[in-house]
Parts: sequence; structure tokens; C-alpha cells
Amino acid sequence: MKTIKDLQKNDTAVVKRLHGEGPTKRRIMDMGITKGVEVQVRKVAPLGDPIELNVRGYELSIRKADAELIEVEE
Repeated sequence: MKTIKDLQKNDTAVVKRLHGEGPTKRRIMDMGITKGVEVQVRKVAPLGDPIELNVRGYELSIRKADAELIEVEE
């Protein structure tokens, strides 16, 4: 299983599945990250947290813990 956390800078992938429960999953979906959407990694902080993504035409920063819940395929 490959997640957003495993992607490198400038990698592009398509969201395959969201893991997690209740409010956490809902928050990720509210940010625009849903099944089938394309995400591009713009920047990764030196310690890997946070990760800046380009999703649906806007930039979004997510925590490493949330990135581990988003399964992708390249």
C-alpha cells in the first residue's frame, strides 16, 4: 500500500482509498481529498511534517499522520 507520505517532491498520484475513522476521515474529505482526485506533492518539510500538496487547483498542507491515511496509485 502506497500512501501520500511515501511520495517525493513533484510526484503526482491519484487517491485510491481513504483509511481512518469518523471525524478524521471526514476532515480529509472536507479538504477536497476524495477517491479519484489527483494530488501533486509540492514541498516536504525537512523532517517530513507537514507535506504541501496541490489538490483541485489549490495548495494544501497536511500532517504526516494524515498523509499515512491516504492510499494512492501513481
